[in-house]
Amino acid sequence: MLHESETWPVRKENVVALQRAEMRMVTWMCGVKLKNRLPSKELKERLGIDDIALVLQQNRLHWYGHVLRKDNDDWVKKCMEYEVQGPRPRRRPKRTWTEAV
Repeated sequence: MLHESETWPVRKENVVALQRAEMRMVTWMCGVKLKNRLPSKELKERLGIDDIALVLQQNRLHWYGHVLRKDNDDWVKKCMEYEVQGPRPRRRPKRTWTEAV
C-alpha cells in the first residue's frame, strides 16, 4: 500500500483514505466484525502495526537522509533543489515534497 510513498506529497485527505483502507484490512485480517466494536488500537496491537501516518513520515525522512548524503553532482539532489522559473499561479500553490518533510 505504501510503495514508493517516500516521494508522495501527501495531503490530509490522502492520509485519511489510507487509514480507512488500512483499518478495513486490519479488521479483515483479525476476523473481527464491526458489531464486535473492538477499538482499532487494540487490533493494531494484535498485529504489531504502527500508524500509517507515522510510517509515511518515517519513509519520507529516510529518503530525505538518503538524498542529502548523495554527491552534489547527482541528478536527484539537483532535482530537489530545482526552482521553477516563471510566474506562480494565482490561487494557493500545491504543497511541495519539501514542505511535507
